[in-house]
Amino acid sequence: MEENMEEGQTQKGCSECCLKCLSGIPYASLIATILLYAGVALFCGCGHEALSGTVTILQTYFDVVRSPVDALDVFTMIDIFKYVIYGVAGAFFVYGILLMVEGFFTTGAIRDLYGDFKITTCGRCVSAWFIMLTYIFMLAWLGVTAFTSLPVFMYFNIWNTCQNNTVVYNTNLCFDLRQFGIVSIGEEKKLCTASENFIKMCESNELDLTFHLFVCALAGAGAAVIAMVHYLMVLSANWAYVKDACRMQKYEDIKSKEEQELHDIHSTRSKERLNAYT
Repeated sequence: MEENMEEGQTQKGCSECCLKCLSGIPYASLIATILLYAGVALFCGCGHEALSGTVTILQTYFDVVRSPVDALDVFTMIDIFKYVIYGVAGAFFVYGILLMVEGFFTTGAIRDLYGDFKITTCGRCVSAWFIMLTYIFMLAWLGVTAFTSLPVFMYFNIWNTCQNNTVVYNTNLCFDLRQFGIVSIGEEKKLCTASENFIKMCESNELDLTFHLFVCALAGAGAAVIAMVHYLMVLSANWAYVKDACRMQKYEDIKSKEEQELHDIHSTRSKERLNAYT
C-alpha cells in the first residue's frame, strides 16, 4: 500500500514538473523562430543555387564572358550576392537564438511577476531594443523580397516564352540583356527566339530549375517577413505585459508599505493609550 502511494506521488511530481517546463516554453517565439529559420534557409539555399544557374545560363546561351580584370561586371555582382547570402544565413541564425532566449526570459518573468521576481529596467530596455531591431530587419526583408521579385519577373518572361514557343514560332522576339542592366550599353547581348541557343536553352533544365529556385527564394524571403512581423507582435505584447505588471508590482509594494505604516501607527497609539490608562 505504501509503495503504491509512493509511486503515485512520484508520478504526480513528474507530471507537475513536465507541466511546469511546458508552461515556460514561449510557443509564440518558437513558432516565429521556426518560420524564420525555414524562410532564411529557403532564401539562402535556393538563392545561392539560382545565382549559380544564372551564371551558367549567361555564359552558355547569352555568350557573356567574365571580365579578365577586376571590373564590376554581372559575375562579380553575383559573387558579392553569394557572400551576402552566407552572411545573412549566419546572422539570422544567431538572431533567432537571441530572440528565443529573450522569449524564454520574458515568459519566465511574466509567470513569476506576482512572486518574488522583479523585472529590472535593463530587461525592459533589452526588450525595447529587440523591438526596434526586429522592425529594422522587417523593413530590410521587405526590400529583399522586392529585390528578389525582379529576377523572378525576368525569368518568368523567358520561361513563359519557352512554354509558348509554338505560338511565337513565326515571330522573332529578342531578349536584350541591356534592358535589364546586366551588361553595359556598349555590349549587345541578345537572344532571339529564332536562334539555336534559345531553342537549346528552352530544352535544357537550367532555365526551368533556375526559375523555380528564384520562386522558392522569393517565398523564403516572404516567410522571413512574416516571421519578423510575428516577432514584432510577440515582443510588443511581452513588453507591454511586463511594463503593466511592473507598475502593478510597484503599486502593491507601495500599498503594502502604507499598510505596514498604518499598522505601526495603530500599534503605537494603542501602546500610548494603555500606558496612559495604567
